[in-house]
Amino acid sequence: MNIGLCYDLRSEYLAMGYGEEETAEFDRPDTVDAIENALVSLGHTTDRIGHIKSLVGRLAKGDRWDMVFSIAEGMFGIAREAQVPAICDAYEIPCVFSDALVNALTLHKGMTKRVVRDLGIATPDFAVIETPADIARVNLPYPLFAKPVAEGTAKGIDARNKIKAPAELDGICRRLLTDYRQPVLVETYLPGREFTVGIVGTGEKARCVGTVEIVLLGTAEPEVYTYVNKEECEERVRYDLVRGEMADAAEALSLAAWRGLGCRDGGRVDVRTDANGVMNFLEVNPLAGLHPAHSDLPIICTAAGIPYVELIRMIVDSAIERVSAARSTTSRSTPSTQPSHASETGLKHARSVANRTHHASGGAR
Repeated sequence: MNIGLCYDLRSEYLAMGYGEEETAEFDRPDTVDAIENALVSLGHTTDRIGHIKSLVGRLAKGDRWDMVFSIAEGMFGIAREAQVPAICDAYEIPCVFSDALVNALTLHKGMTKRVVRDLGIATPDFAVIETPADIARVNLPYPLFAKPVAEGTAKGIDARNKIKAPAELDGICRRLLTDYRQPVLVETYLPGREFTVGIVGTGEKARCVGTVEIVLLGTAEPEVYTYVNKEECEERVRYDLVRGEMADAAEALSLAAWRGLGCRDGGRVDVRTDANGVMNFLEVNPLAGLHPAHSDLPIICTAAGIPYVELIRMIVDSAIERVSAARSTTSRSTPSTQPSHASETGLKHARSVANRTHHASGGAR
């Protein structure tokens, strides 16, 4: 297939005058290089589109692709991760990873926890602080933990975010409201072990590729997987592959959340145990980082013995399979419907290449 690549390069936004923390979620050039090299090795052709404004310009000129592989996080708006998938929907171009609805929902940690709680999945009790007046109404047992409601890469999180008293709660919430100009999620602090679970696939075909425990080293900021700990993970964090009952519990909960929220193709779920050792949902990342050595999902795969190119293959295979299934259903129900801009020939070729690669590599691990 001809696959368009959408992404936000950190260096481009830094050159425009944005700060280090503002651009923390954006990608390095070597991430894009790695994705492109993997796709080419799988038999696809690639076209570097870039950020959302470049995508809009290319579409306006009439450019089209069989599929878009988007890791673009977006800069503006509470639904910024949903913008590229929504535009692709409008032009009937298949997009890898979750759709606009899921990306908009899951970026808002409070809304996500409401849905997860309704699914019957354990998650810490919480409150969403939208104004300073909401702080006094928080009725949760201490210690608590606070973070911006719609940020990634642990932005806004340091050792101060673990809160032991009401005075601390007021101060940290006011700071986060001012600094990040968005609501603050306050939840019961879980004192147990923290894990992140890698998932590939969609619906009932979703499966876990591995679970690692986040182990903070002596050089790390204590107790919390903070922004600094994530940014300097090579020196501050150890990722231990976990098997057995603990991994089973983490993966069962993560798959239930992944499927219940409607996530697709690939991503991560973060979980943590409470004081009684019960696994709880923290958050889901349906647009996980894909730097081969620095991002959590590839780190999980490396620990589990899954090569980077195999991770990309599994993600793209999931997208191809669900797009083909959706078109088959549409074709049966409305025989006169014409194919969209993504060519059936491209999809058939990609399935053939993916099948050959799958058999050659021994399949997913």
